[in-house]
Amino acid sequence: MQTLIQTFITRRGDLLTALWQHLGISIAALVIAMVIAIPLAIWAVRRPKMAEGLLQLTSVLQTIPSLALLGLLIPLVGIGTVPAVIALVIYALLPIFQNTYLGISEIDDSIEEAADAFGMSRMRKLFKVEIPIALPQIISGIRTALVLIIGTATLAALIGAGGLGTFIMLGIDRNNTPLLLIGAISSALLAIVLSALVRWFQTAKPKQALTVFAVIVALLGGGGAYSLYASRTETITIAGKLGSEPEILINMYKELIEASDAHVKVALKPNFGKTTFLFSALKHNQIDIYPEFTGSVLETLVKGNNPKSMTATETYKLAKQRLAKQDDLSLLKPMAYNNTYALAVTKQFKQEHHLKTISDLTQVDSLLKPGMTLEFIDRDDGLKGLKKAYGLDVTAKSMEPALRYEAISKGRINLVDAYSTDSELRQYNLAILKDDKHFFPTYQGAPLMSTNFANKHPQVVKALNKLAGKISETDMQEMNYEVNVKKASAATVAHKYLVTHGLLEGGN
Repeated sequence: MQTLIQTFITRRGDLLTALWQHLGISIAALVIAMVIAIPLAIWAVRRPKMAEGLLQLTSVLQTIPSLALLGLLIPLVGIGTVPAVIALVIYALLPIFQNTYLGISEIDDSIEEAADAFGMSRMRKLFKVEIPIALPQIISGIRTALVLIIGTATLAALIGAGGLGTFIMLGIDRNNTPLLLIGAISSALLAIVLSALVRWFQTAKPKQALTVFAVIVALLGGGGAYSLYASRTETITIAGKLGSEPEILINMYKELIEASDAHVKVALKPNFGKTTFLFSALKHNQIDIYPEFTGSVLETLVKGNNPKSMTATETYKLAKQRLAKQDDLSLLKPMAYNNTYALAVTKQFKQEHHLKTISDLTQVDSLLKPGMTLEFIDRDDGLKGLKKAYGLDVTAKSMEPALRYEAISKGRINLVDAYSTDSELRQYNLAILKDDKHFFPTYQGAPLMSTNFANKHPQVVKALNKLAGKISETDMQEMNYEVNVKKASAATVAHKYLVTHGLLEGGN
């Protein structure tokens, strides 16, 4: 409990930002869903066949897995808030449409006949009789949709839309229970509070309801107006993938850039998403810079056959050339360390079976119980290609990155994929097996940006090039360990490295 309280105090500023983002996305999605679903349901009341079709359609849309839906939307509208809101609207349509339709269509016929006998017009009967009677059921549908939206909105963090999901994803990635609990509890409390507020609107006096609604709109609108105003001044946006290492790097970028020009404002978006999400955001000008790896560029982001056994220099030159030609992007000079893929086992397992290289695994095929990330299992430069190159006959369980390390420490699995700079290698006393056939490509990190941005900001390029050839694998693993295990902030660790190595003058 003490750790949870301390984490909450330390992260209260980030939590407030995430809460505001989550609230904005959720309210926007709910309002849009209501504007679509309620009029559509009213229109469909007198068209039963059409209503049945619409109910089937909204039901089918709700069965689409959220991650799949987000993946389908990204090529169409990019990443960030827009696809998140669209996905949430789609999920909210069914409960609002269904409850509105049933609430009005199930009104007793005698009440409808009485309204007609009084000579009420269609619209007057709708607003004076049907909607008031159906209102409790409509409100119930809205509350159901709201709870659904708030829960699903946590996935917005995977595509750079922020929100409370950032805490949950970060907690899972770093095996940090307090962060996970803060995100989950805050999401649950937000759902309870907003659900109660919707319920209050049903019973409140019209003037009170309108006043509260106006305040909410003013707050949300004011925040949006301020964001638009702030965006008038140039801000360099730097994003990072999930994990401690990208967050450390983007904090280094921020400090180096701001130290080179006191008039530049840098905004950070840590834990923005996976490789393809960031690449898409960069090409759509939603971010300006993010740290990428030379091997990831060649294996995932650009087209073309890659020669085998390239040196680090050859890998960088080819990645830089293809990015410039295919996407008009600039990959700056890389850092020293090679954060390559690796296979790891416990030191005890290694000693018991006399393992030194990946080739040695063929001698213990029947004993292997691999647990690996889904990305590694599916990549040609991952398990797919590895099995061919080494003649391995293994089937791996797919696991979240942090969970696979926990599983191997508890003996549930005995082989994991790893990055050579992972802090968990030290934390769980694991040993990397030598890639004796040089299968894995070189993965050196370097800032990636558009060529247009690089040409317009030579000072930024010069500042970031200070990291070229710096940071060893030992340095990076130690910094990851400080963040993941010792719970130091990524900003503090980044600043310490820059000052210690003379890349930045000392300070607080």
